[in-house]
Amino acid sequence: MKDSDCSALREKLGSRLGFLMLAAGCAVGLGNVWRFPFIVGQNGGAAFVILYFCFLVLFGLPLLIAELSVGRASGRGISGALKSLALKNKKLWWIAGIIIFSGNILLMLYYSDVGGWLLCFADSYARIGCPPEFSAMLKDTSLCTTYMCIVVALSTAVCALGVRNGVERITKWMMISLLVLVVALAAKALTLDGAAKGLEFYLKPDFGKIAENPAKSVFEAIGQAFFTLSVGVGCMTIFGSYTSKKESLVKEGAFIVLIDTFIAIVAGLIIFPTCATFNVAVDSGPGLIFEALPKVFSAMEGGRIWGTLFFLFLTLGALTTIIAVFECIIGGLSDEFYLKRSKVAVFVGAVVMAGSLPTILFPGVLEMEDFIFSQFYLPLGALAVCIFVSRDAGWGFSNFRRESSEGRGFSLPSCTAVHFKWIIPVLIALIVIGGAIM
Repeated sequence: MKDSDCSALREKLGSRLGFLMLAAGCAVGLGNVWRFPFIVGQNGGAAFVILYFCFLVLFGLPLLIAELSVGRASGRGISGALKSLALKNKKLWWIAGIIIFSGNILLMLYYSDVGGWLLCFADSYARIGCPPEFSAMLKDTSLCTTYMCIVVALSTAVCALGVRNGVERITKWMMISLLVLVVALAAKALTLDGAAKGLEFYLKPDFGKIAENPAKSVFEAIGQAFFTLSVGVGCMTIFGSYTSKKESLVKEGAFIVLIDTFIAIVAGLIIFPTCATFNVAVDSGPGLIFEALPKVFSAMEGGRIWGTLFFLFLTLGALTTIIAVFECIIGGLSDEFYLKRSKVAVFVGAVVMAGSLPTILFPGVLEMEDFIFSQFYLPLGALAVCIFVSRDAGWGFSNFRRESSEGRGFSLPSCTAVHFKWIIPVLIALIVIGGAIM
């Protein structure tokens, strides 16, 4: 079967809303809750938000548009897309695509475990009113394995149902539920006694903090703008391949960025008032979620309800990402080998279940996998896509610009050719170097 025939037979998303919710669901992750609010508070509040949003538009959004365009033009996952669109060096780009694609598998080998932790906490709050002690839970390998397997099985089942009937329909309602929950939780947090103090720390512009260490603030703004959108491993490529040409991908990318940013900012409206009220440090990363906040909920009136809702919100955020990445893997393998979706889904689910066990059984594996993924796969994958869409050694900028601008909405300015050829690669290099130093 030819690639063109395969693309014509591929299932497409049924609605624009489904596409936006699916892509935004992939972008929204736990970093929106435990990383974004903290770095905002540490780097000048609203002053940092302005800096971050500038880099999001200059850096994150262009890479998002690039991945979506590669997918829509080719109607393929990342490895097949690079090969089919390349003007020359097709085999080289195919190999690059396979390497980029493999990053999704690595991510699932530890992110599925984290999703299991969140589901365990949400389930424990709903059933008995309190979660397990975090360090004890990590030592209970059977408990962690059980919840990881539930998360993987749910994600596998959703993807096996198909693009429209499974991935689009279920992710759309998950994201709508997530948005309702995050707004409800923020409304509750704003009624707490320490809300004013927390909001002042979070949102009051303090350019003095940026001036104290401008290099640190700029690096963290660039890094957050890059990591928040899940670009670099081809997830957005597969979603681009499922959407129509009715809308400009510049416009669609902007909407995805706005949804992701909205959830990150509103998450801060939950975290900071709550931490300020109960004198909890906001700089403990995952420990804030799994250790500090459960103590807060236990001391809060109606804590069982709010704890359940909070961890349900986090579980939905994790599940939308996991389902999206599963779809990237399953859709990519189905494209590459022309296999039946249900069989590929079962195979991928089994591989992820087995591959996630070392993270549960051996301390330090998760941190090592996360370091490899965030410091190598994401930036180098993004760099490869940037080179591919901007230079004639790949797809070429004129082809990329034509595809991204097709449809209703904004067009990609021709002057951005220099941006893609030189500025974005330099920013990616800064992320790699800065991450290694830090």
